[in-house]
Amino acid sequence: MILPIFTYGQPVLRNETTQIDSDYPGLKQFIDDMFETMYNADGVGLAAPQVGRSIRMFVIDANALAKDHPECKDFKRIMINPEILERSDNEVTYEEGCLSFPGIHEKVTRSFSIKVRYEDGDRNQIEEILEGFPARVIQHEYDHLEGQVFIDIISPIRKHLNKSKLNNIIKGTVKCDYRIKTLK
Repeated sequence: MILPIFTYGQPVLRNETTQIDSDYPGLKQFIDDMFETMYNADGVGLAAPQVGRSIRMFVIDANALAKDHPECKDFKRIMINPEILERSDNEVTYEEGCLSFPGIHEKVTRSFSIKVRYEDGDRNQIEEILEGFPARVIQHEYDHLEGQVFIDIISPIRKHLNKSKLNNIIKGTVKCDYRIKTLK
């Protein structure tokens, strides 16, 4: 089922998220719904708060970026209760967008590599080191679990220059090709 994507201004994007325990009801179906929602919106990542749930989980399928970023080939993950254990000091700036911010793309600086621990869809504990664009996508989605969004880490002048777009998102006057849930 395609879920509505919550846009900027929705409190759930700023809420503290909670760990998912082993008997979380309907988790498999929710994971399927998140992938379907993400694909429908042409996204490469989607965090649970973006579809209205304050839980620590996100899905990623970055394979669509493999032409420009070969490290994204077949990079598909379900990350439950993720924790970034280490971030490299080496940082890279690259343009990002977000399904919760239709029409806004900004340059964001993030660590080039990370070490992350998480549970996969079968609840197996995984620990891996990732570099390049996969590390960027994980950091972006992880921020959602921390109540942070990508415009929080862009320069103040760039945020100011996007003020009218942000206001349009809050007012619900933004147009996009996927199902959204706006504040109004």
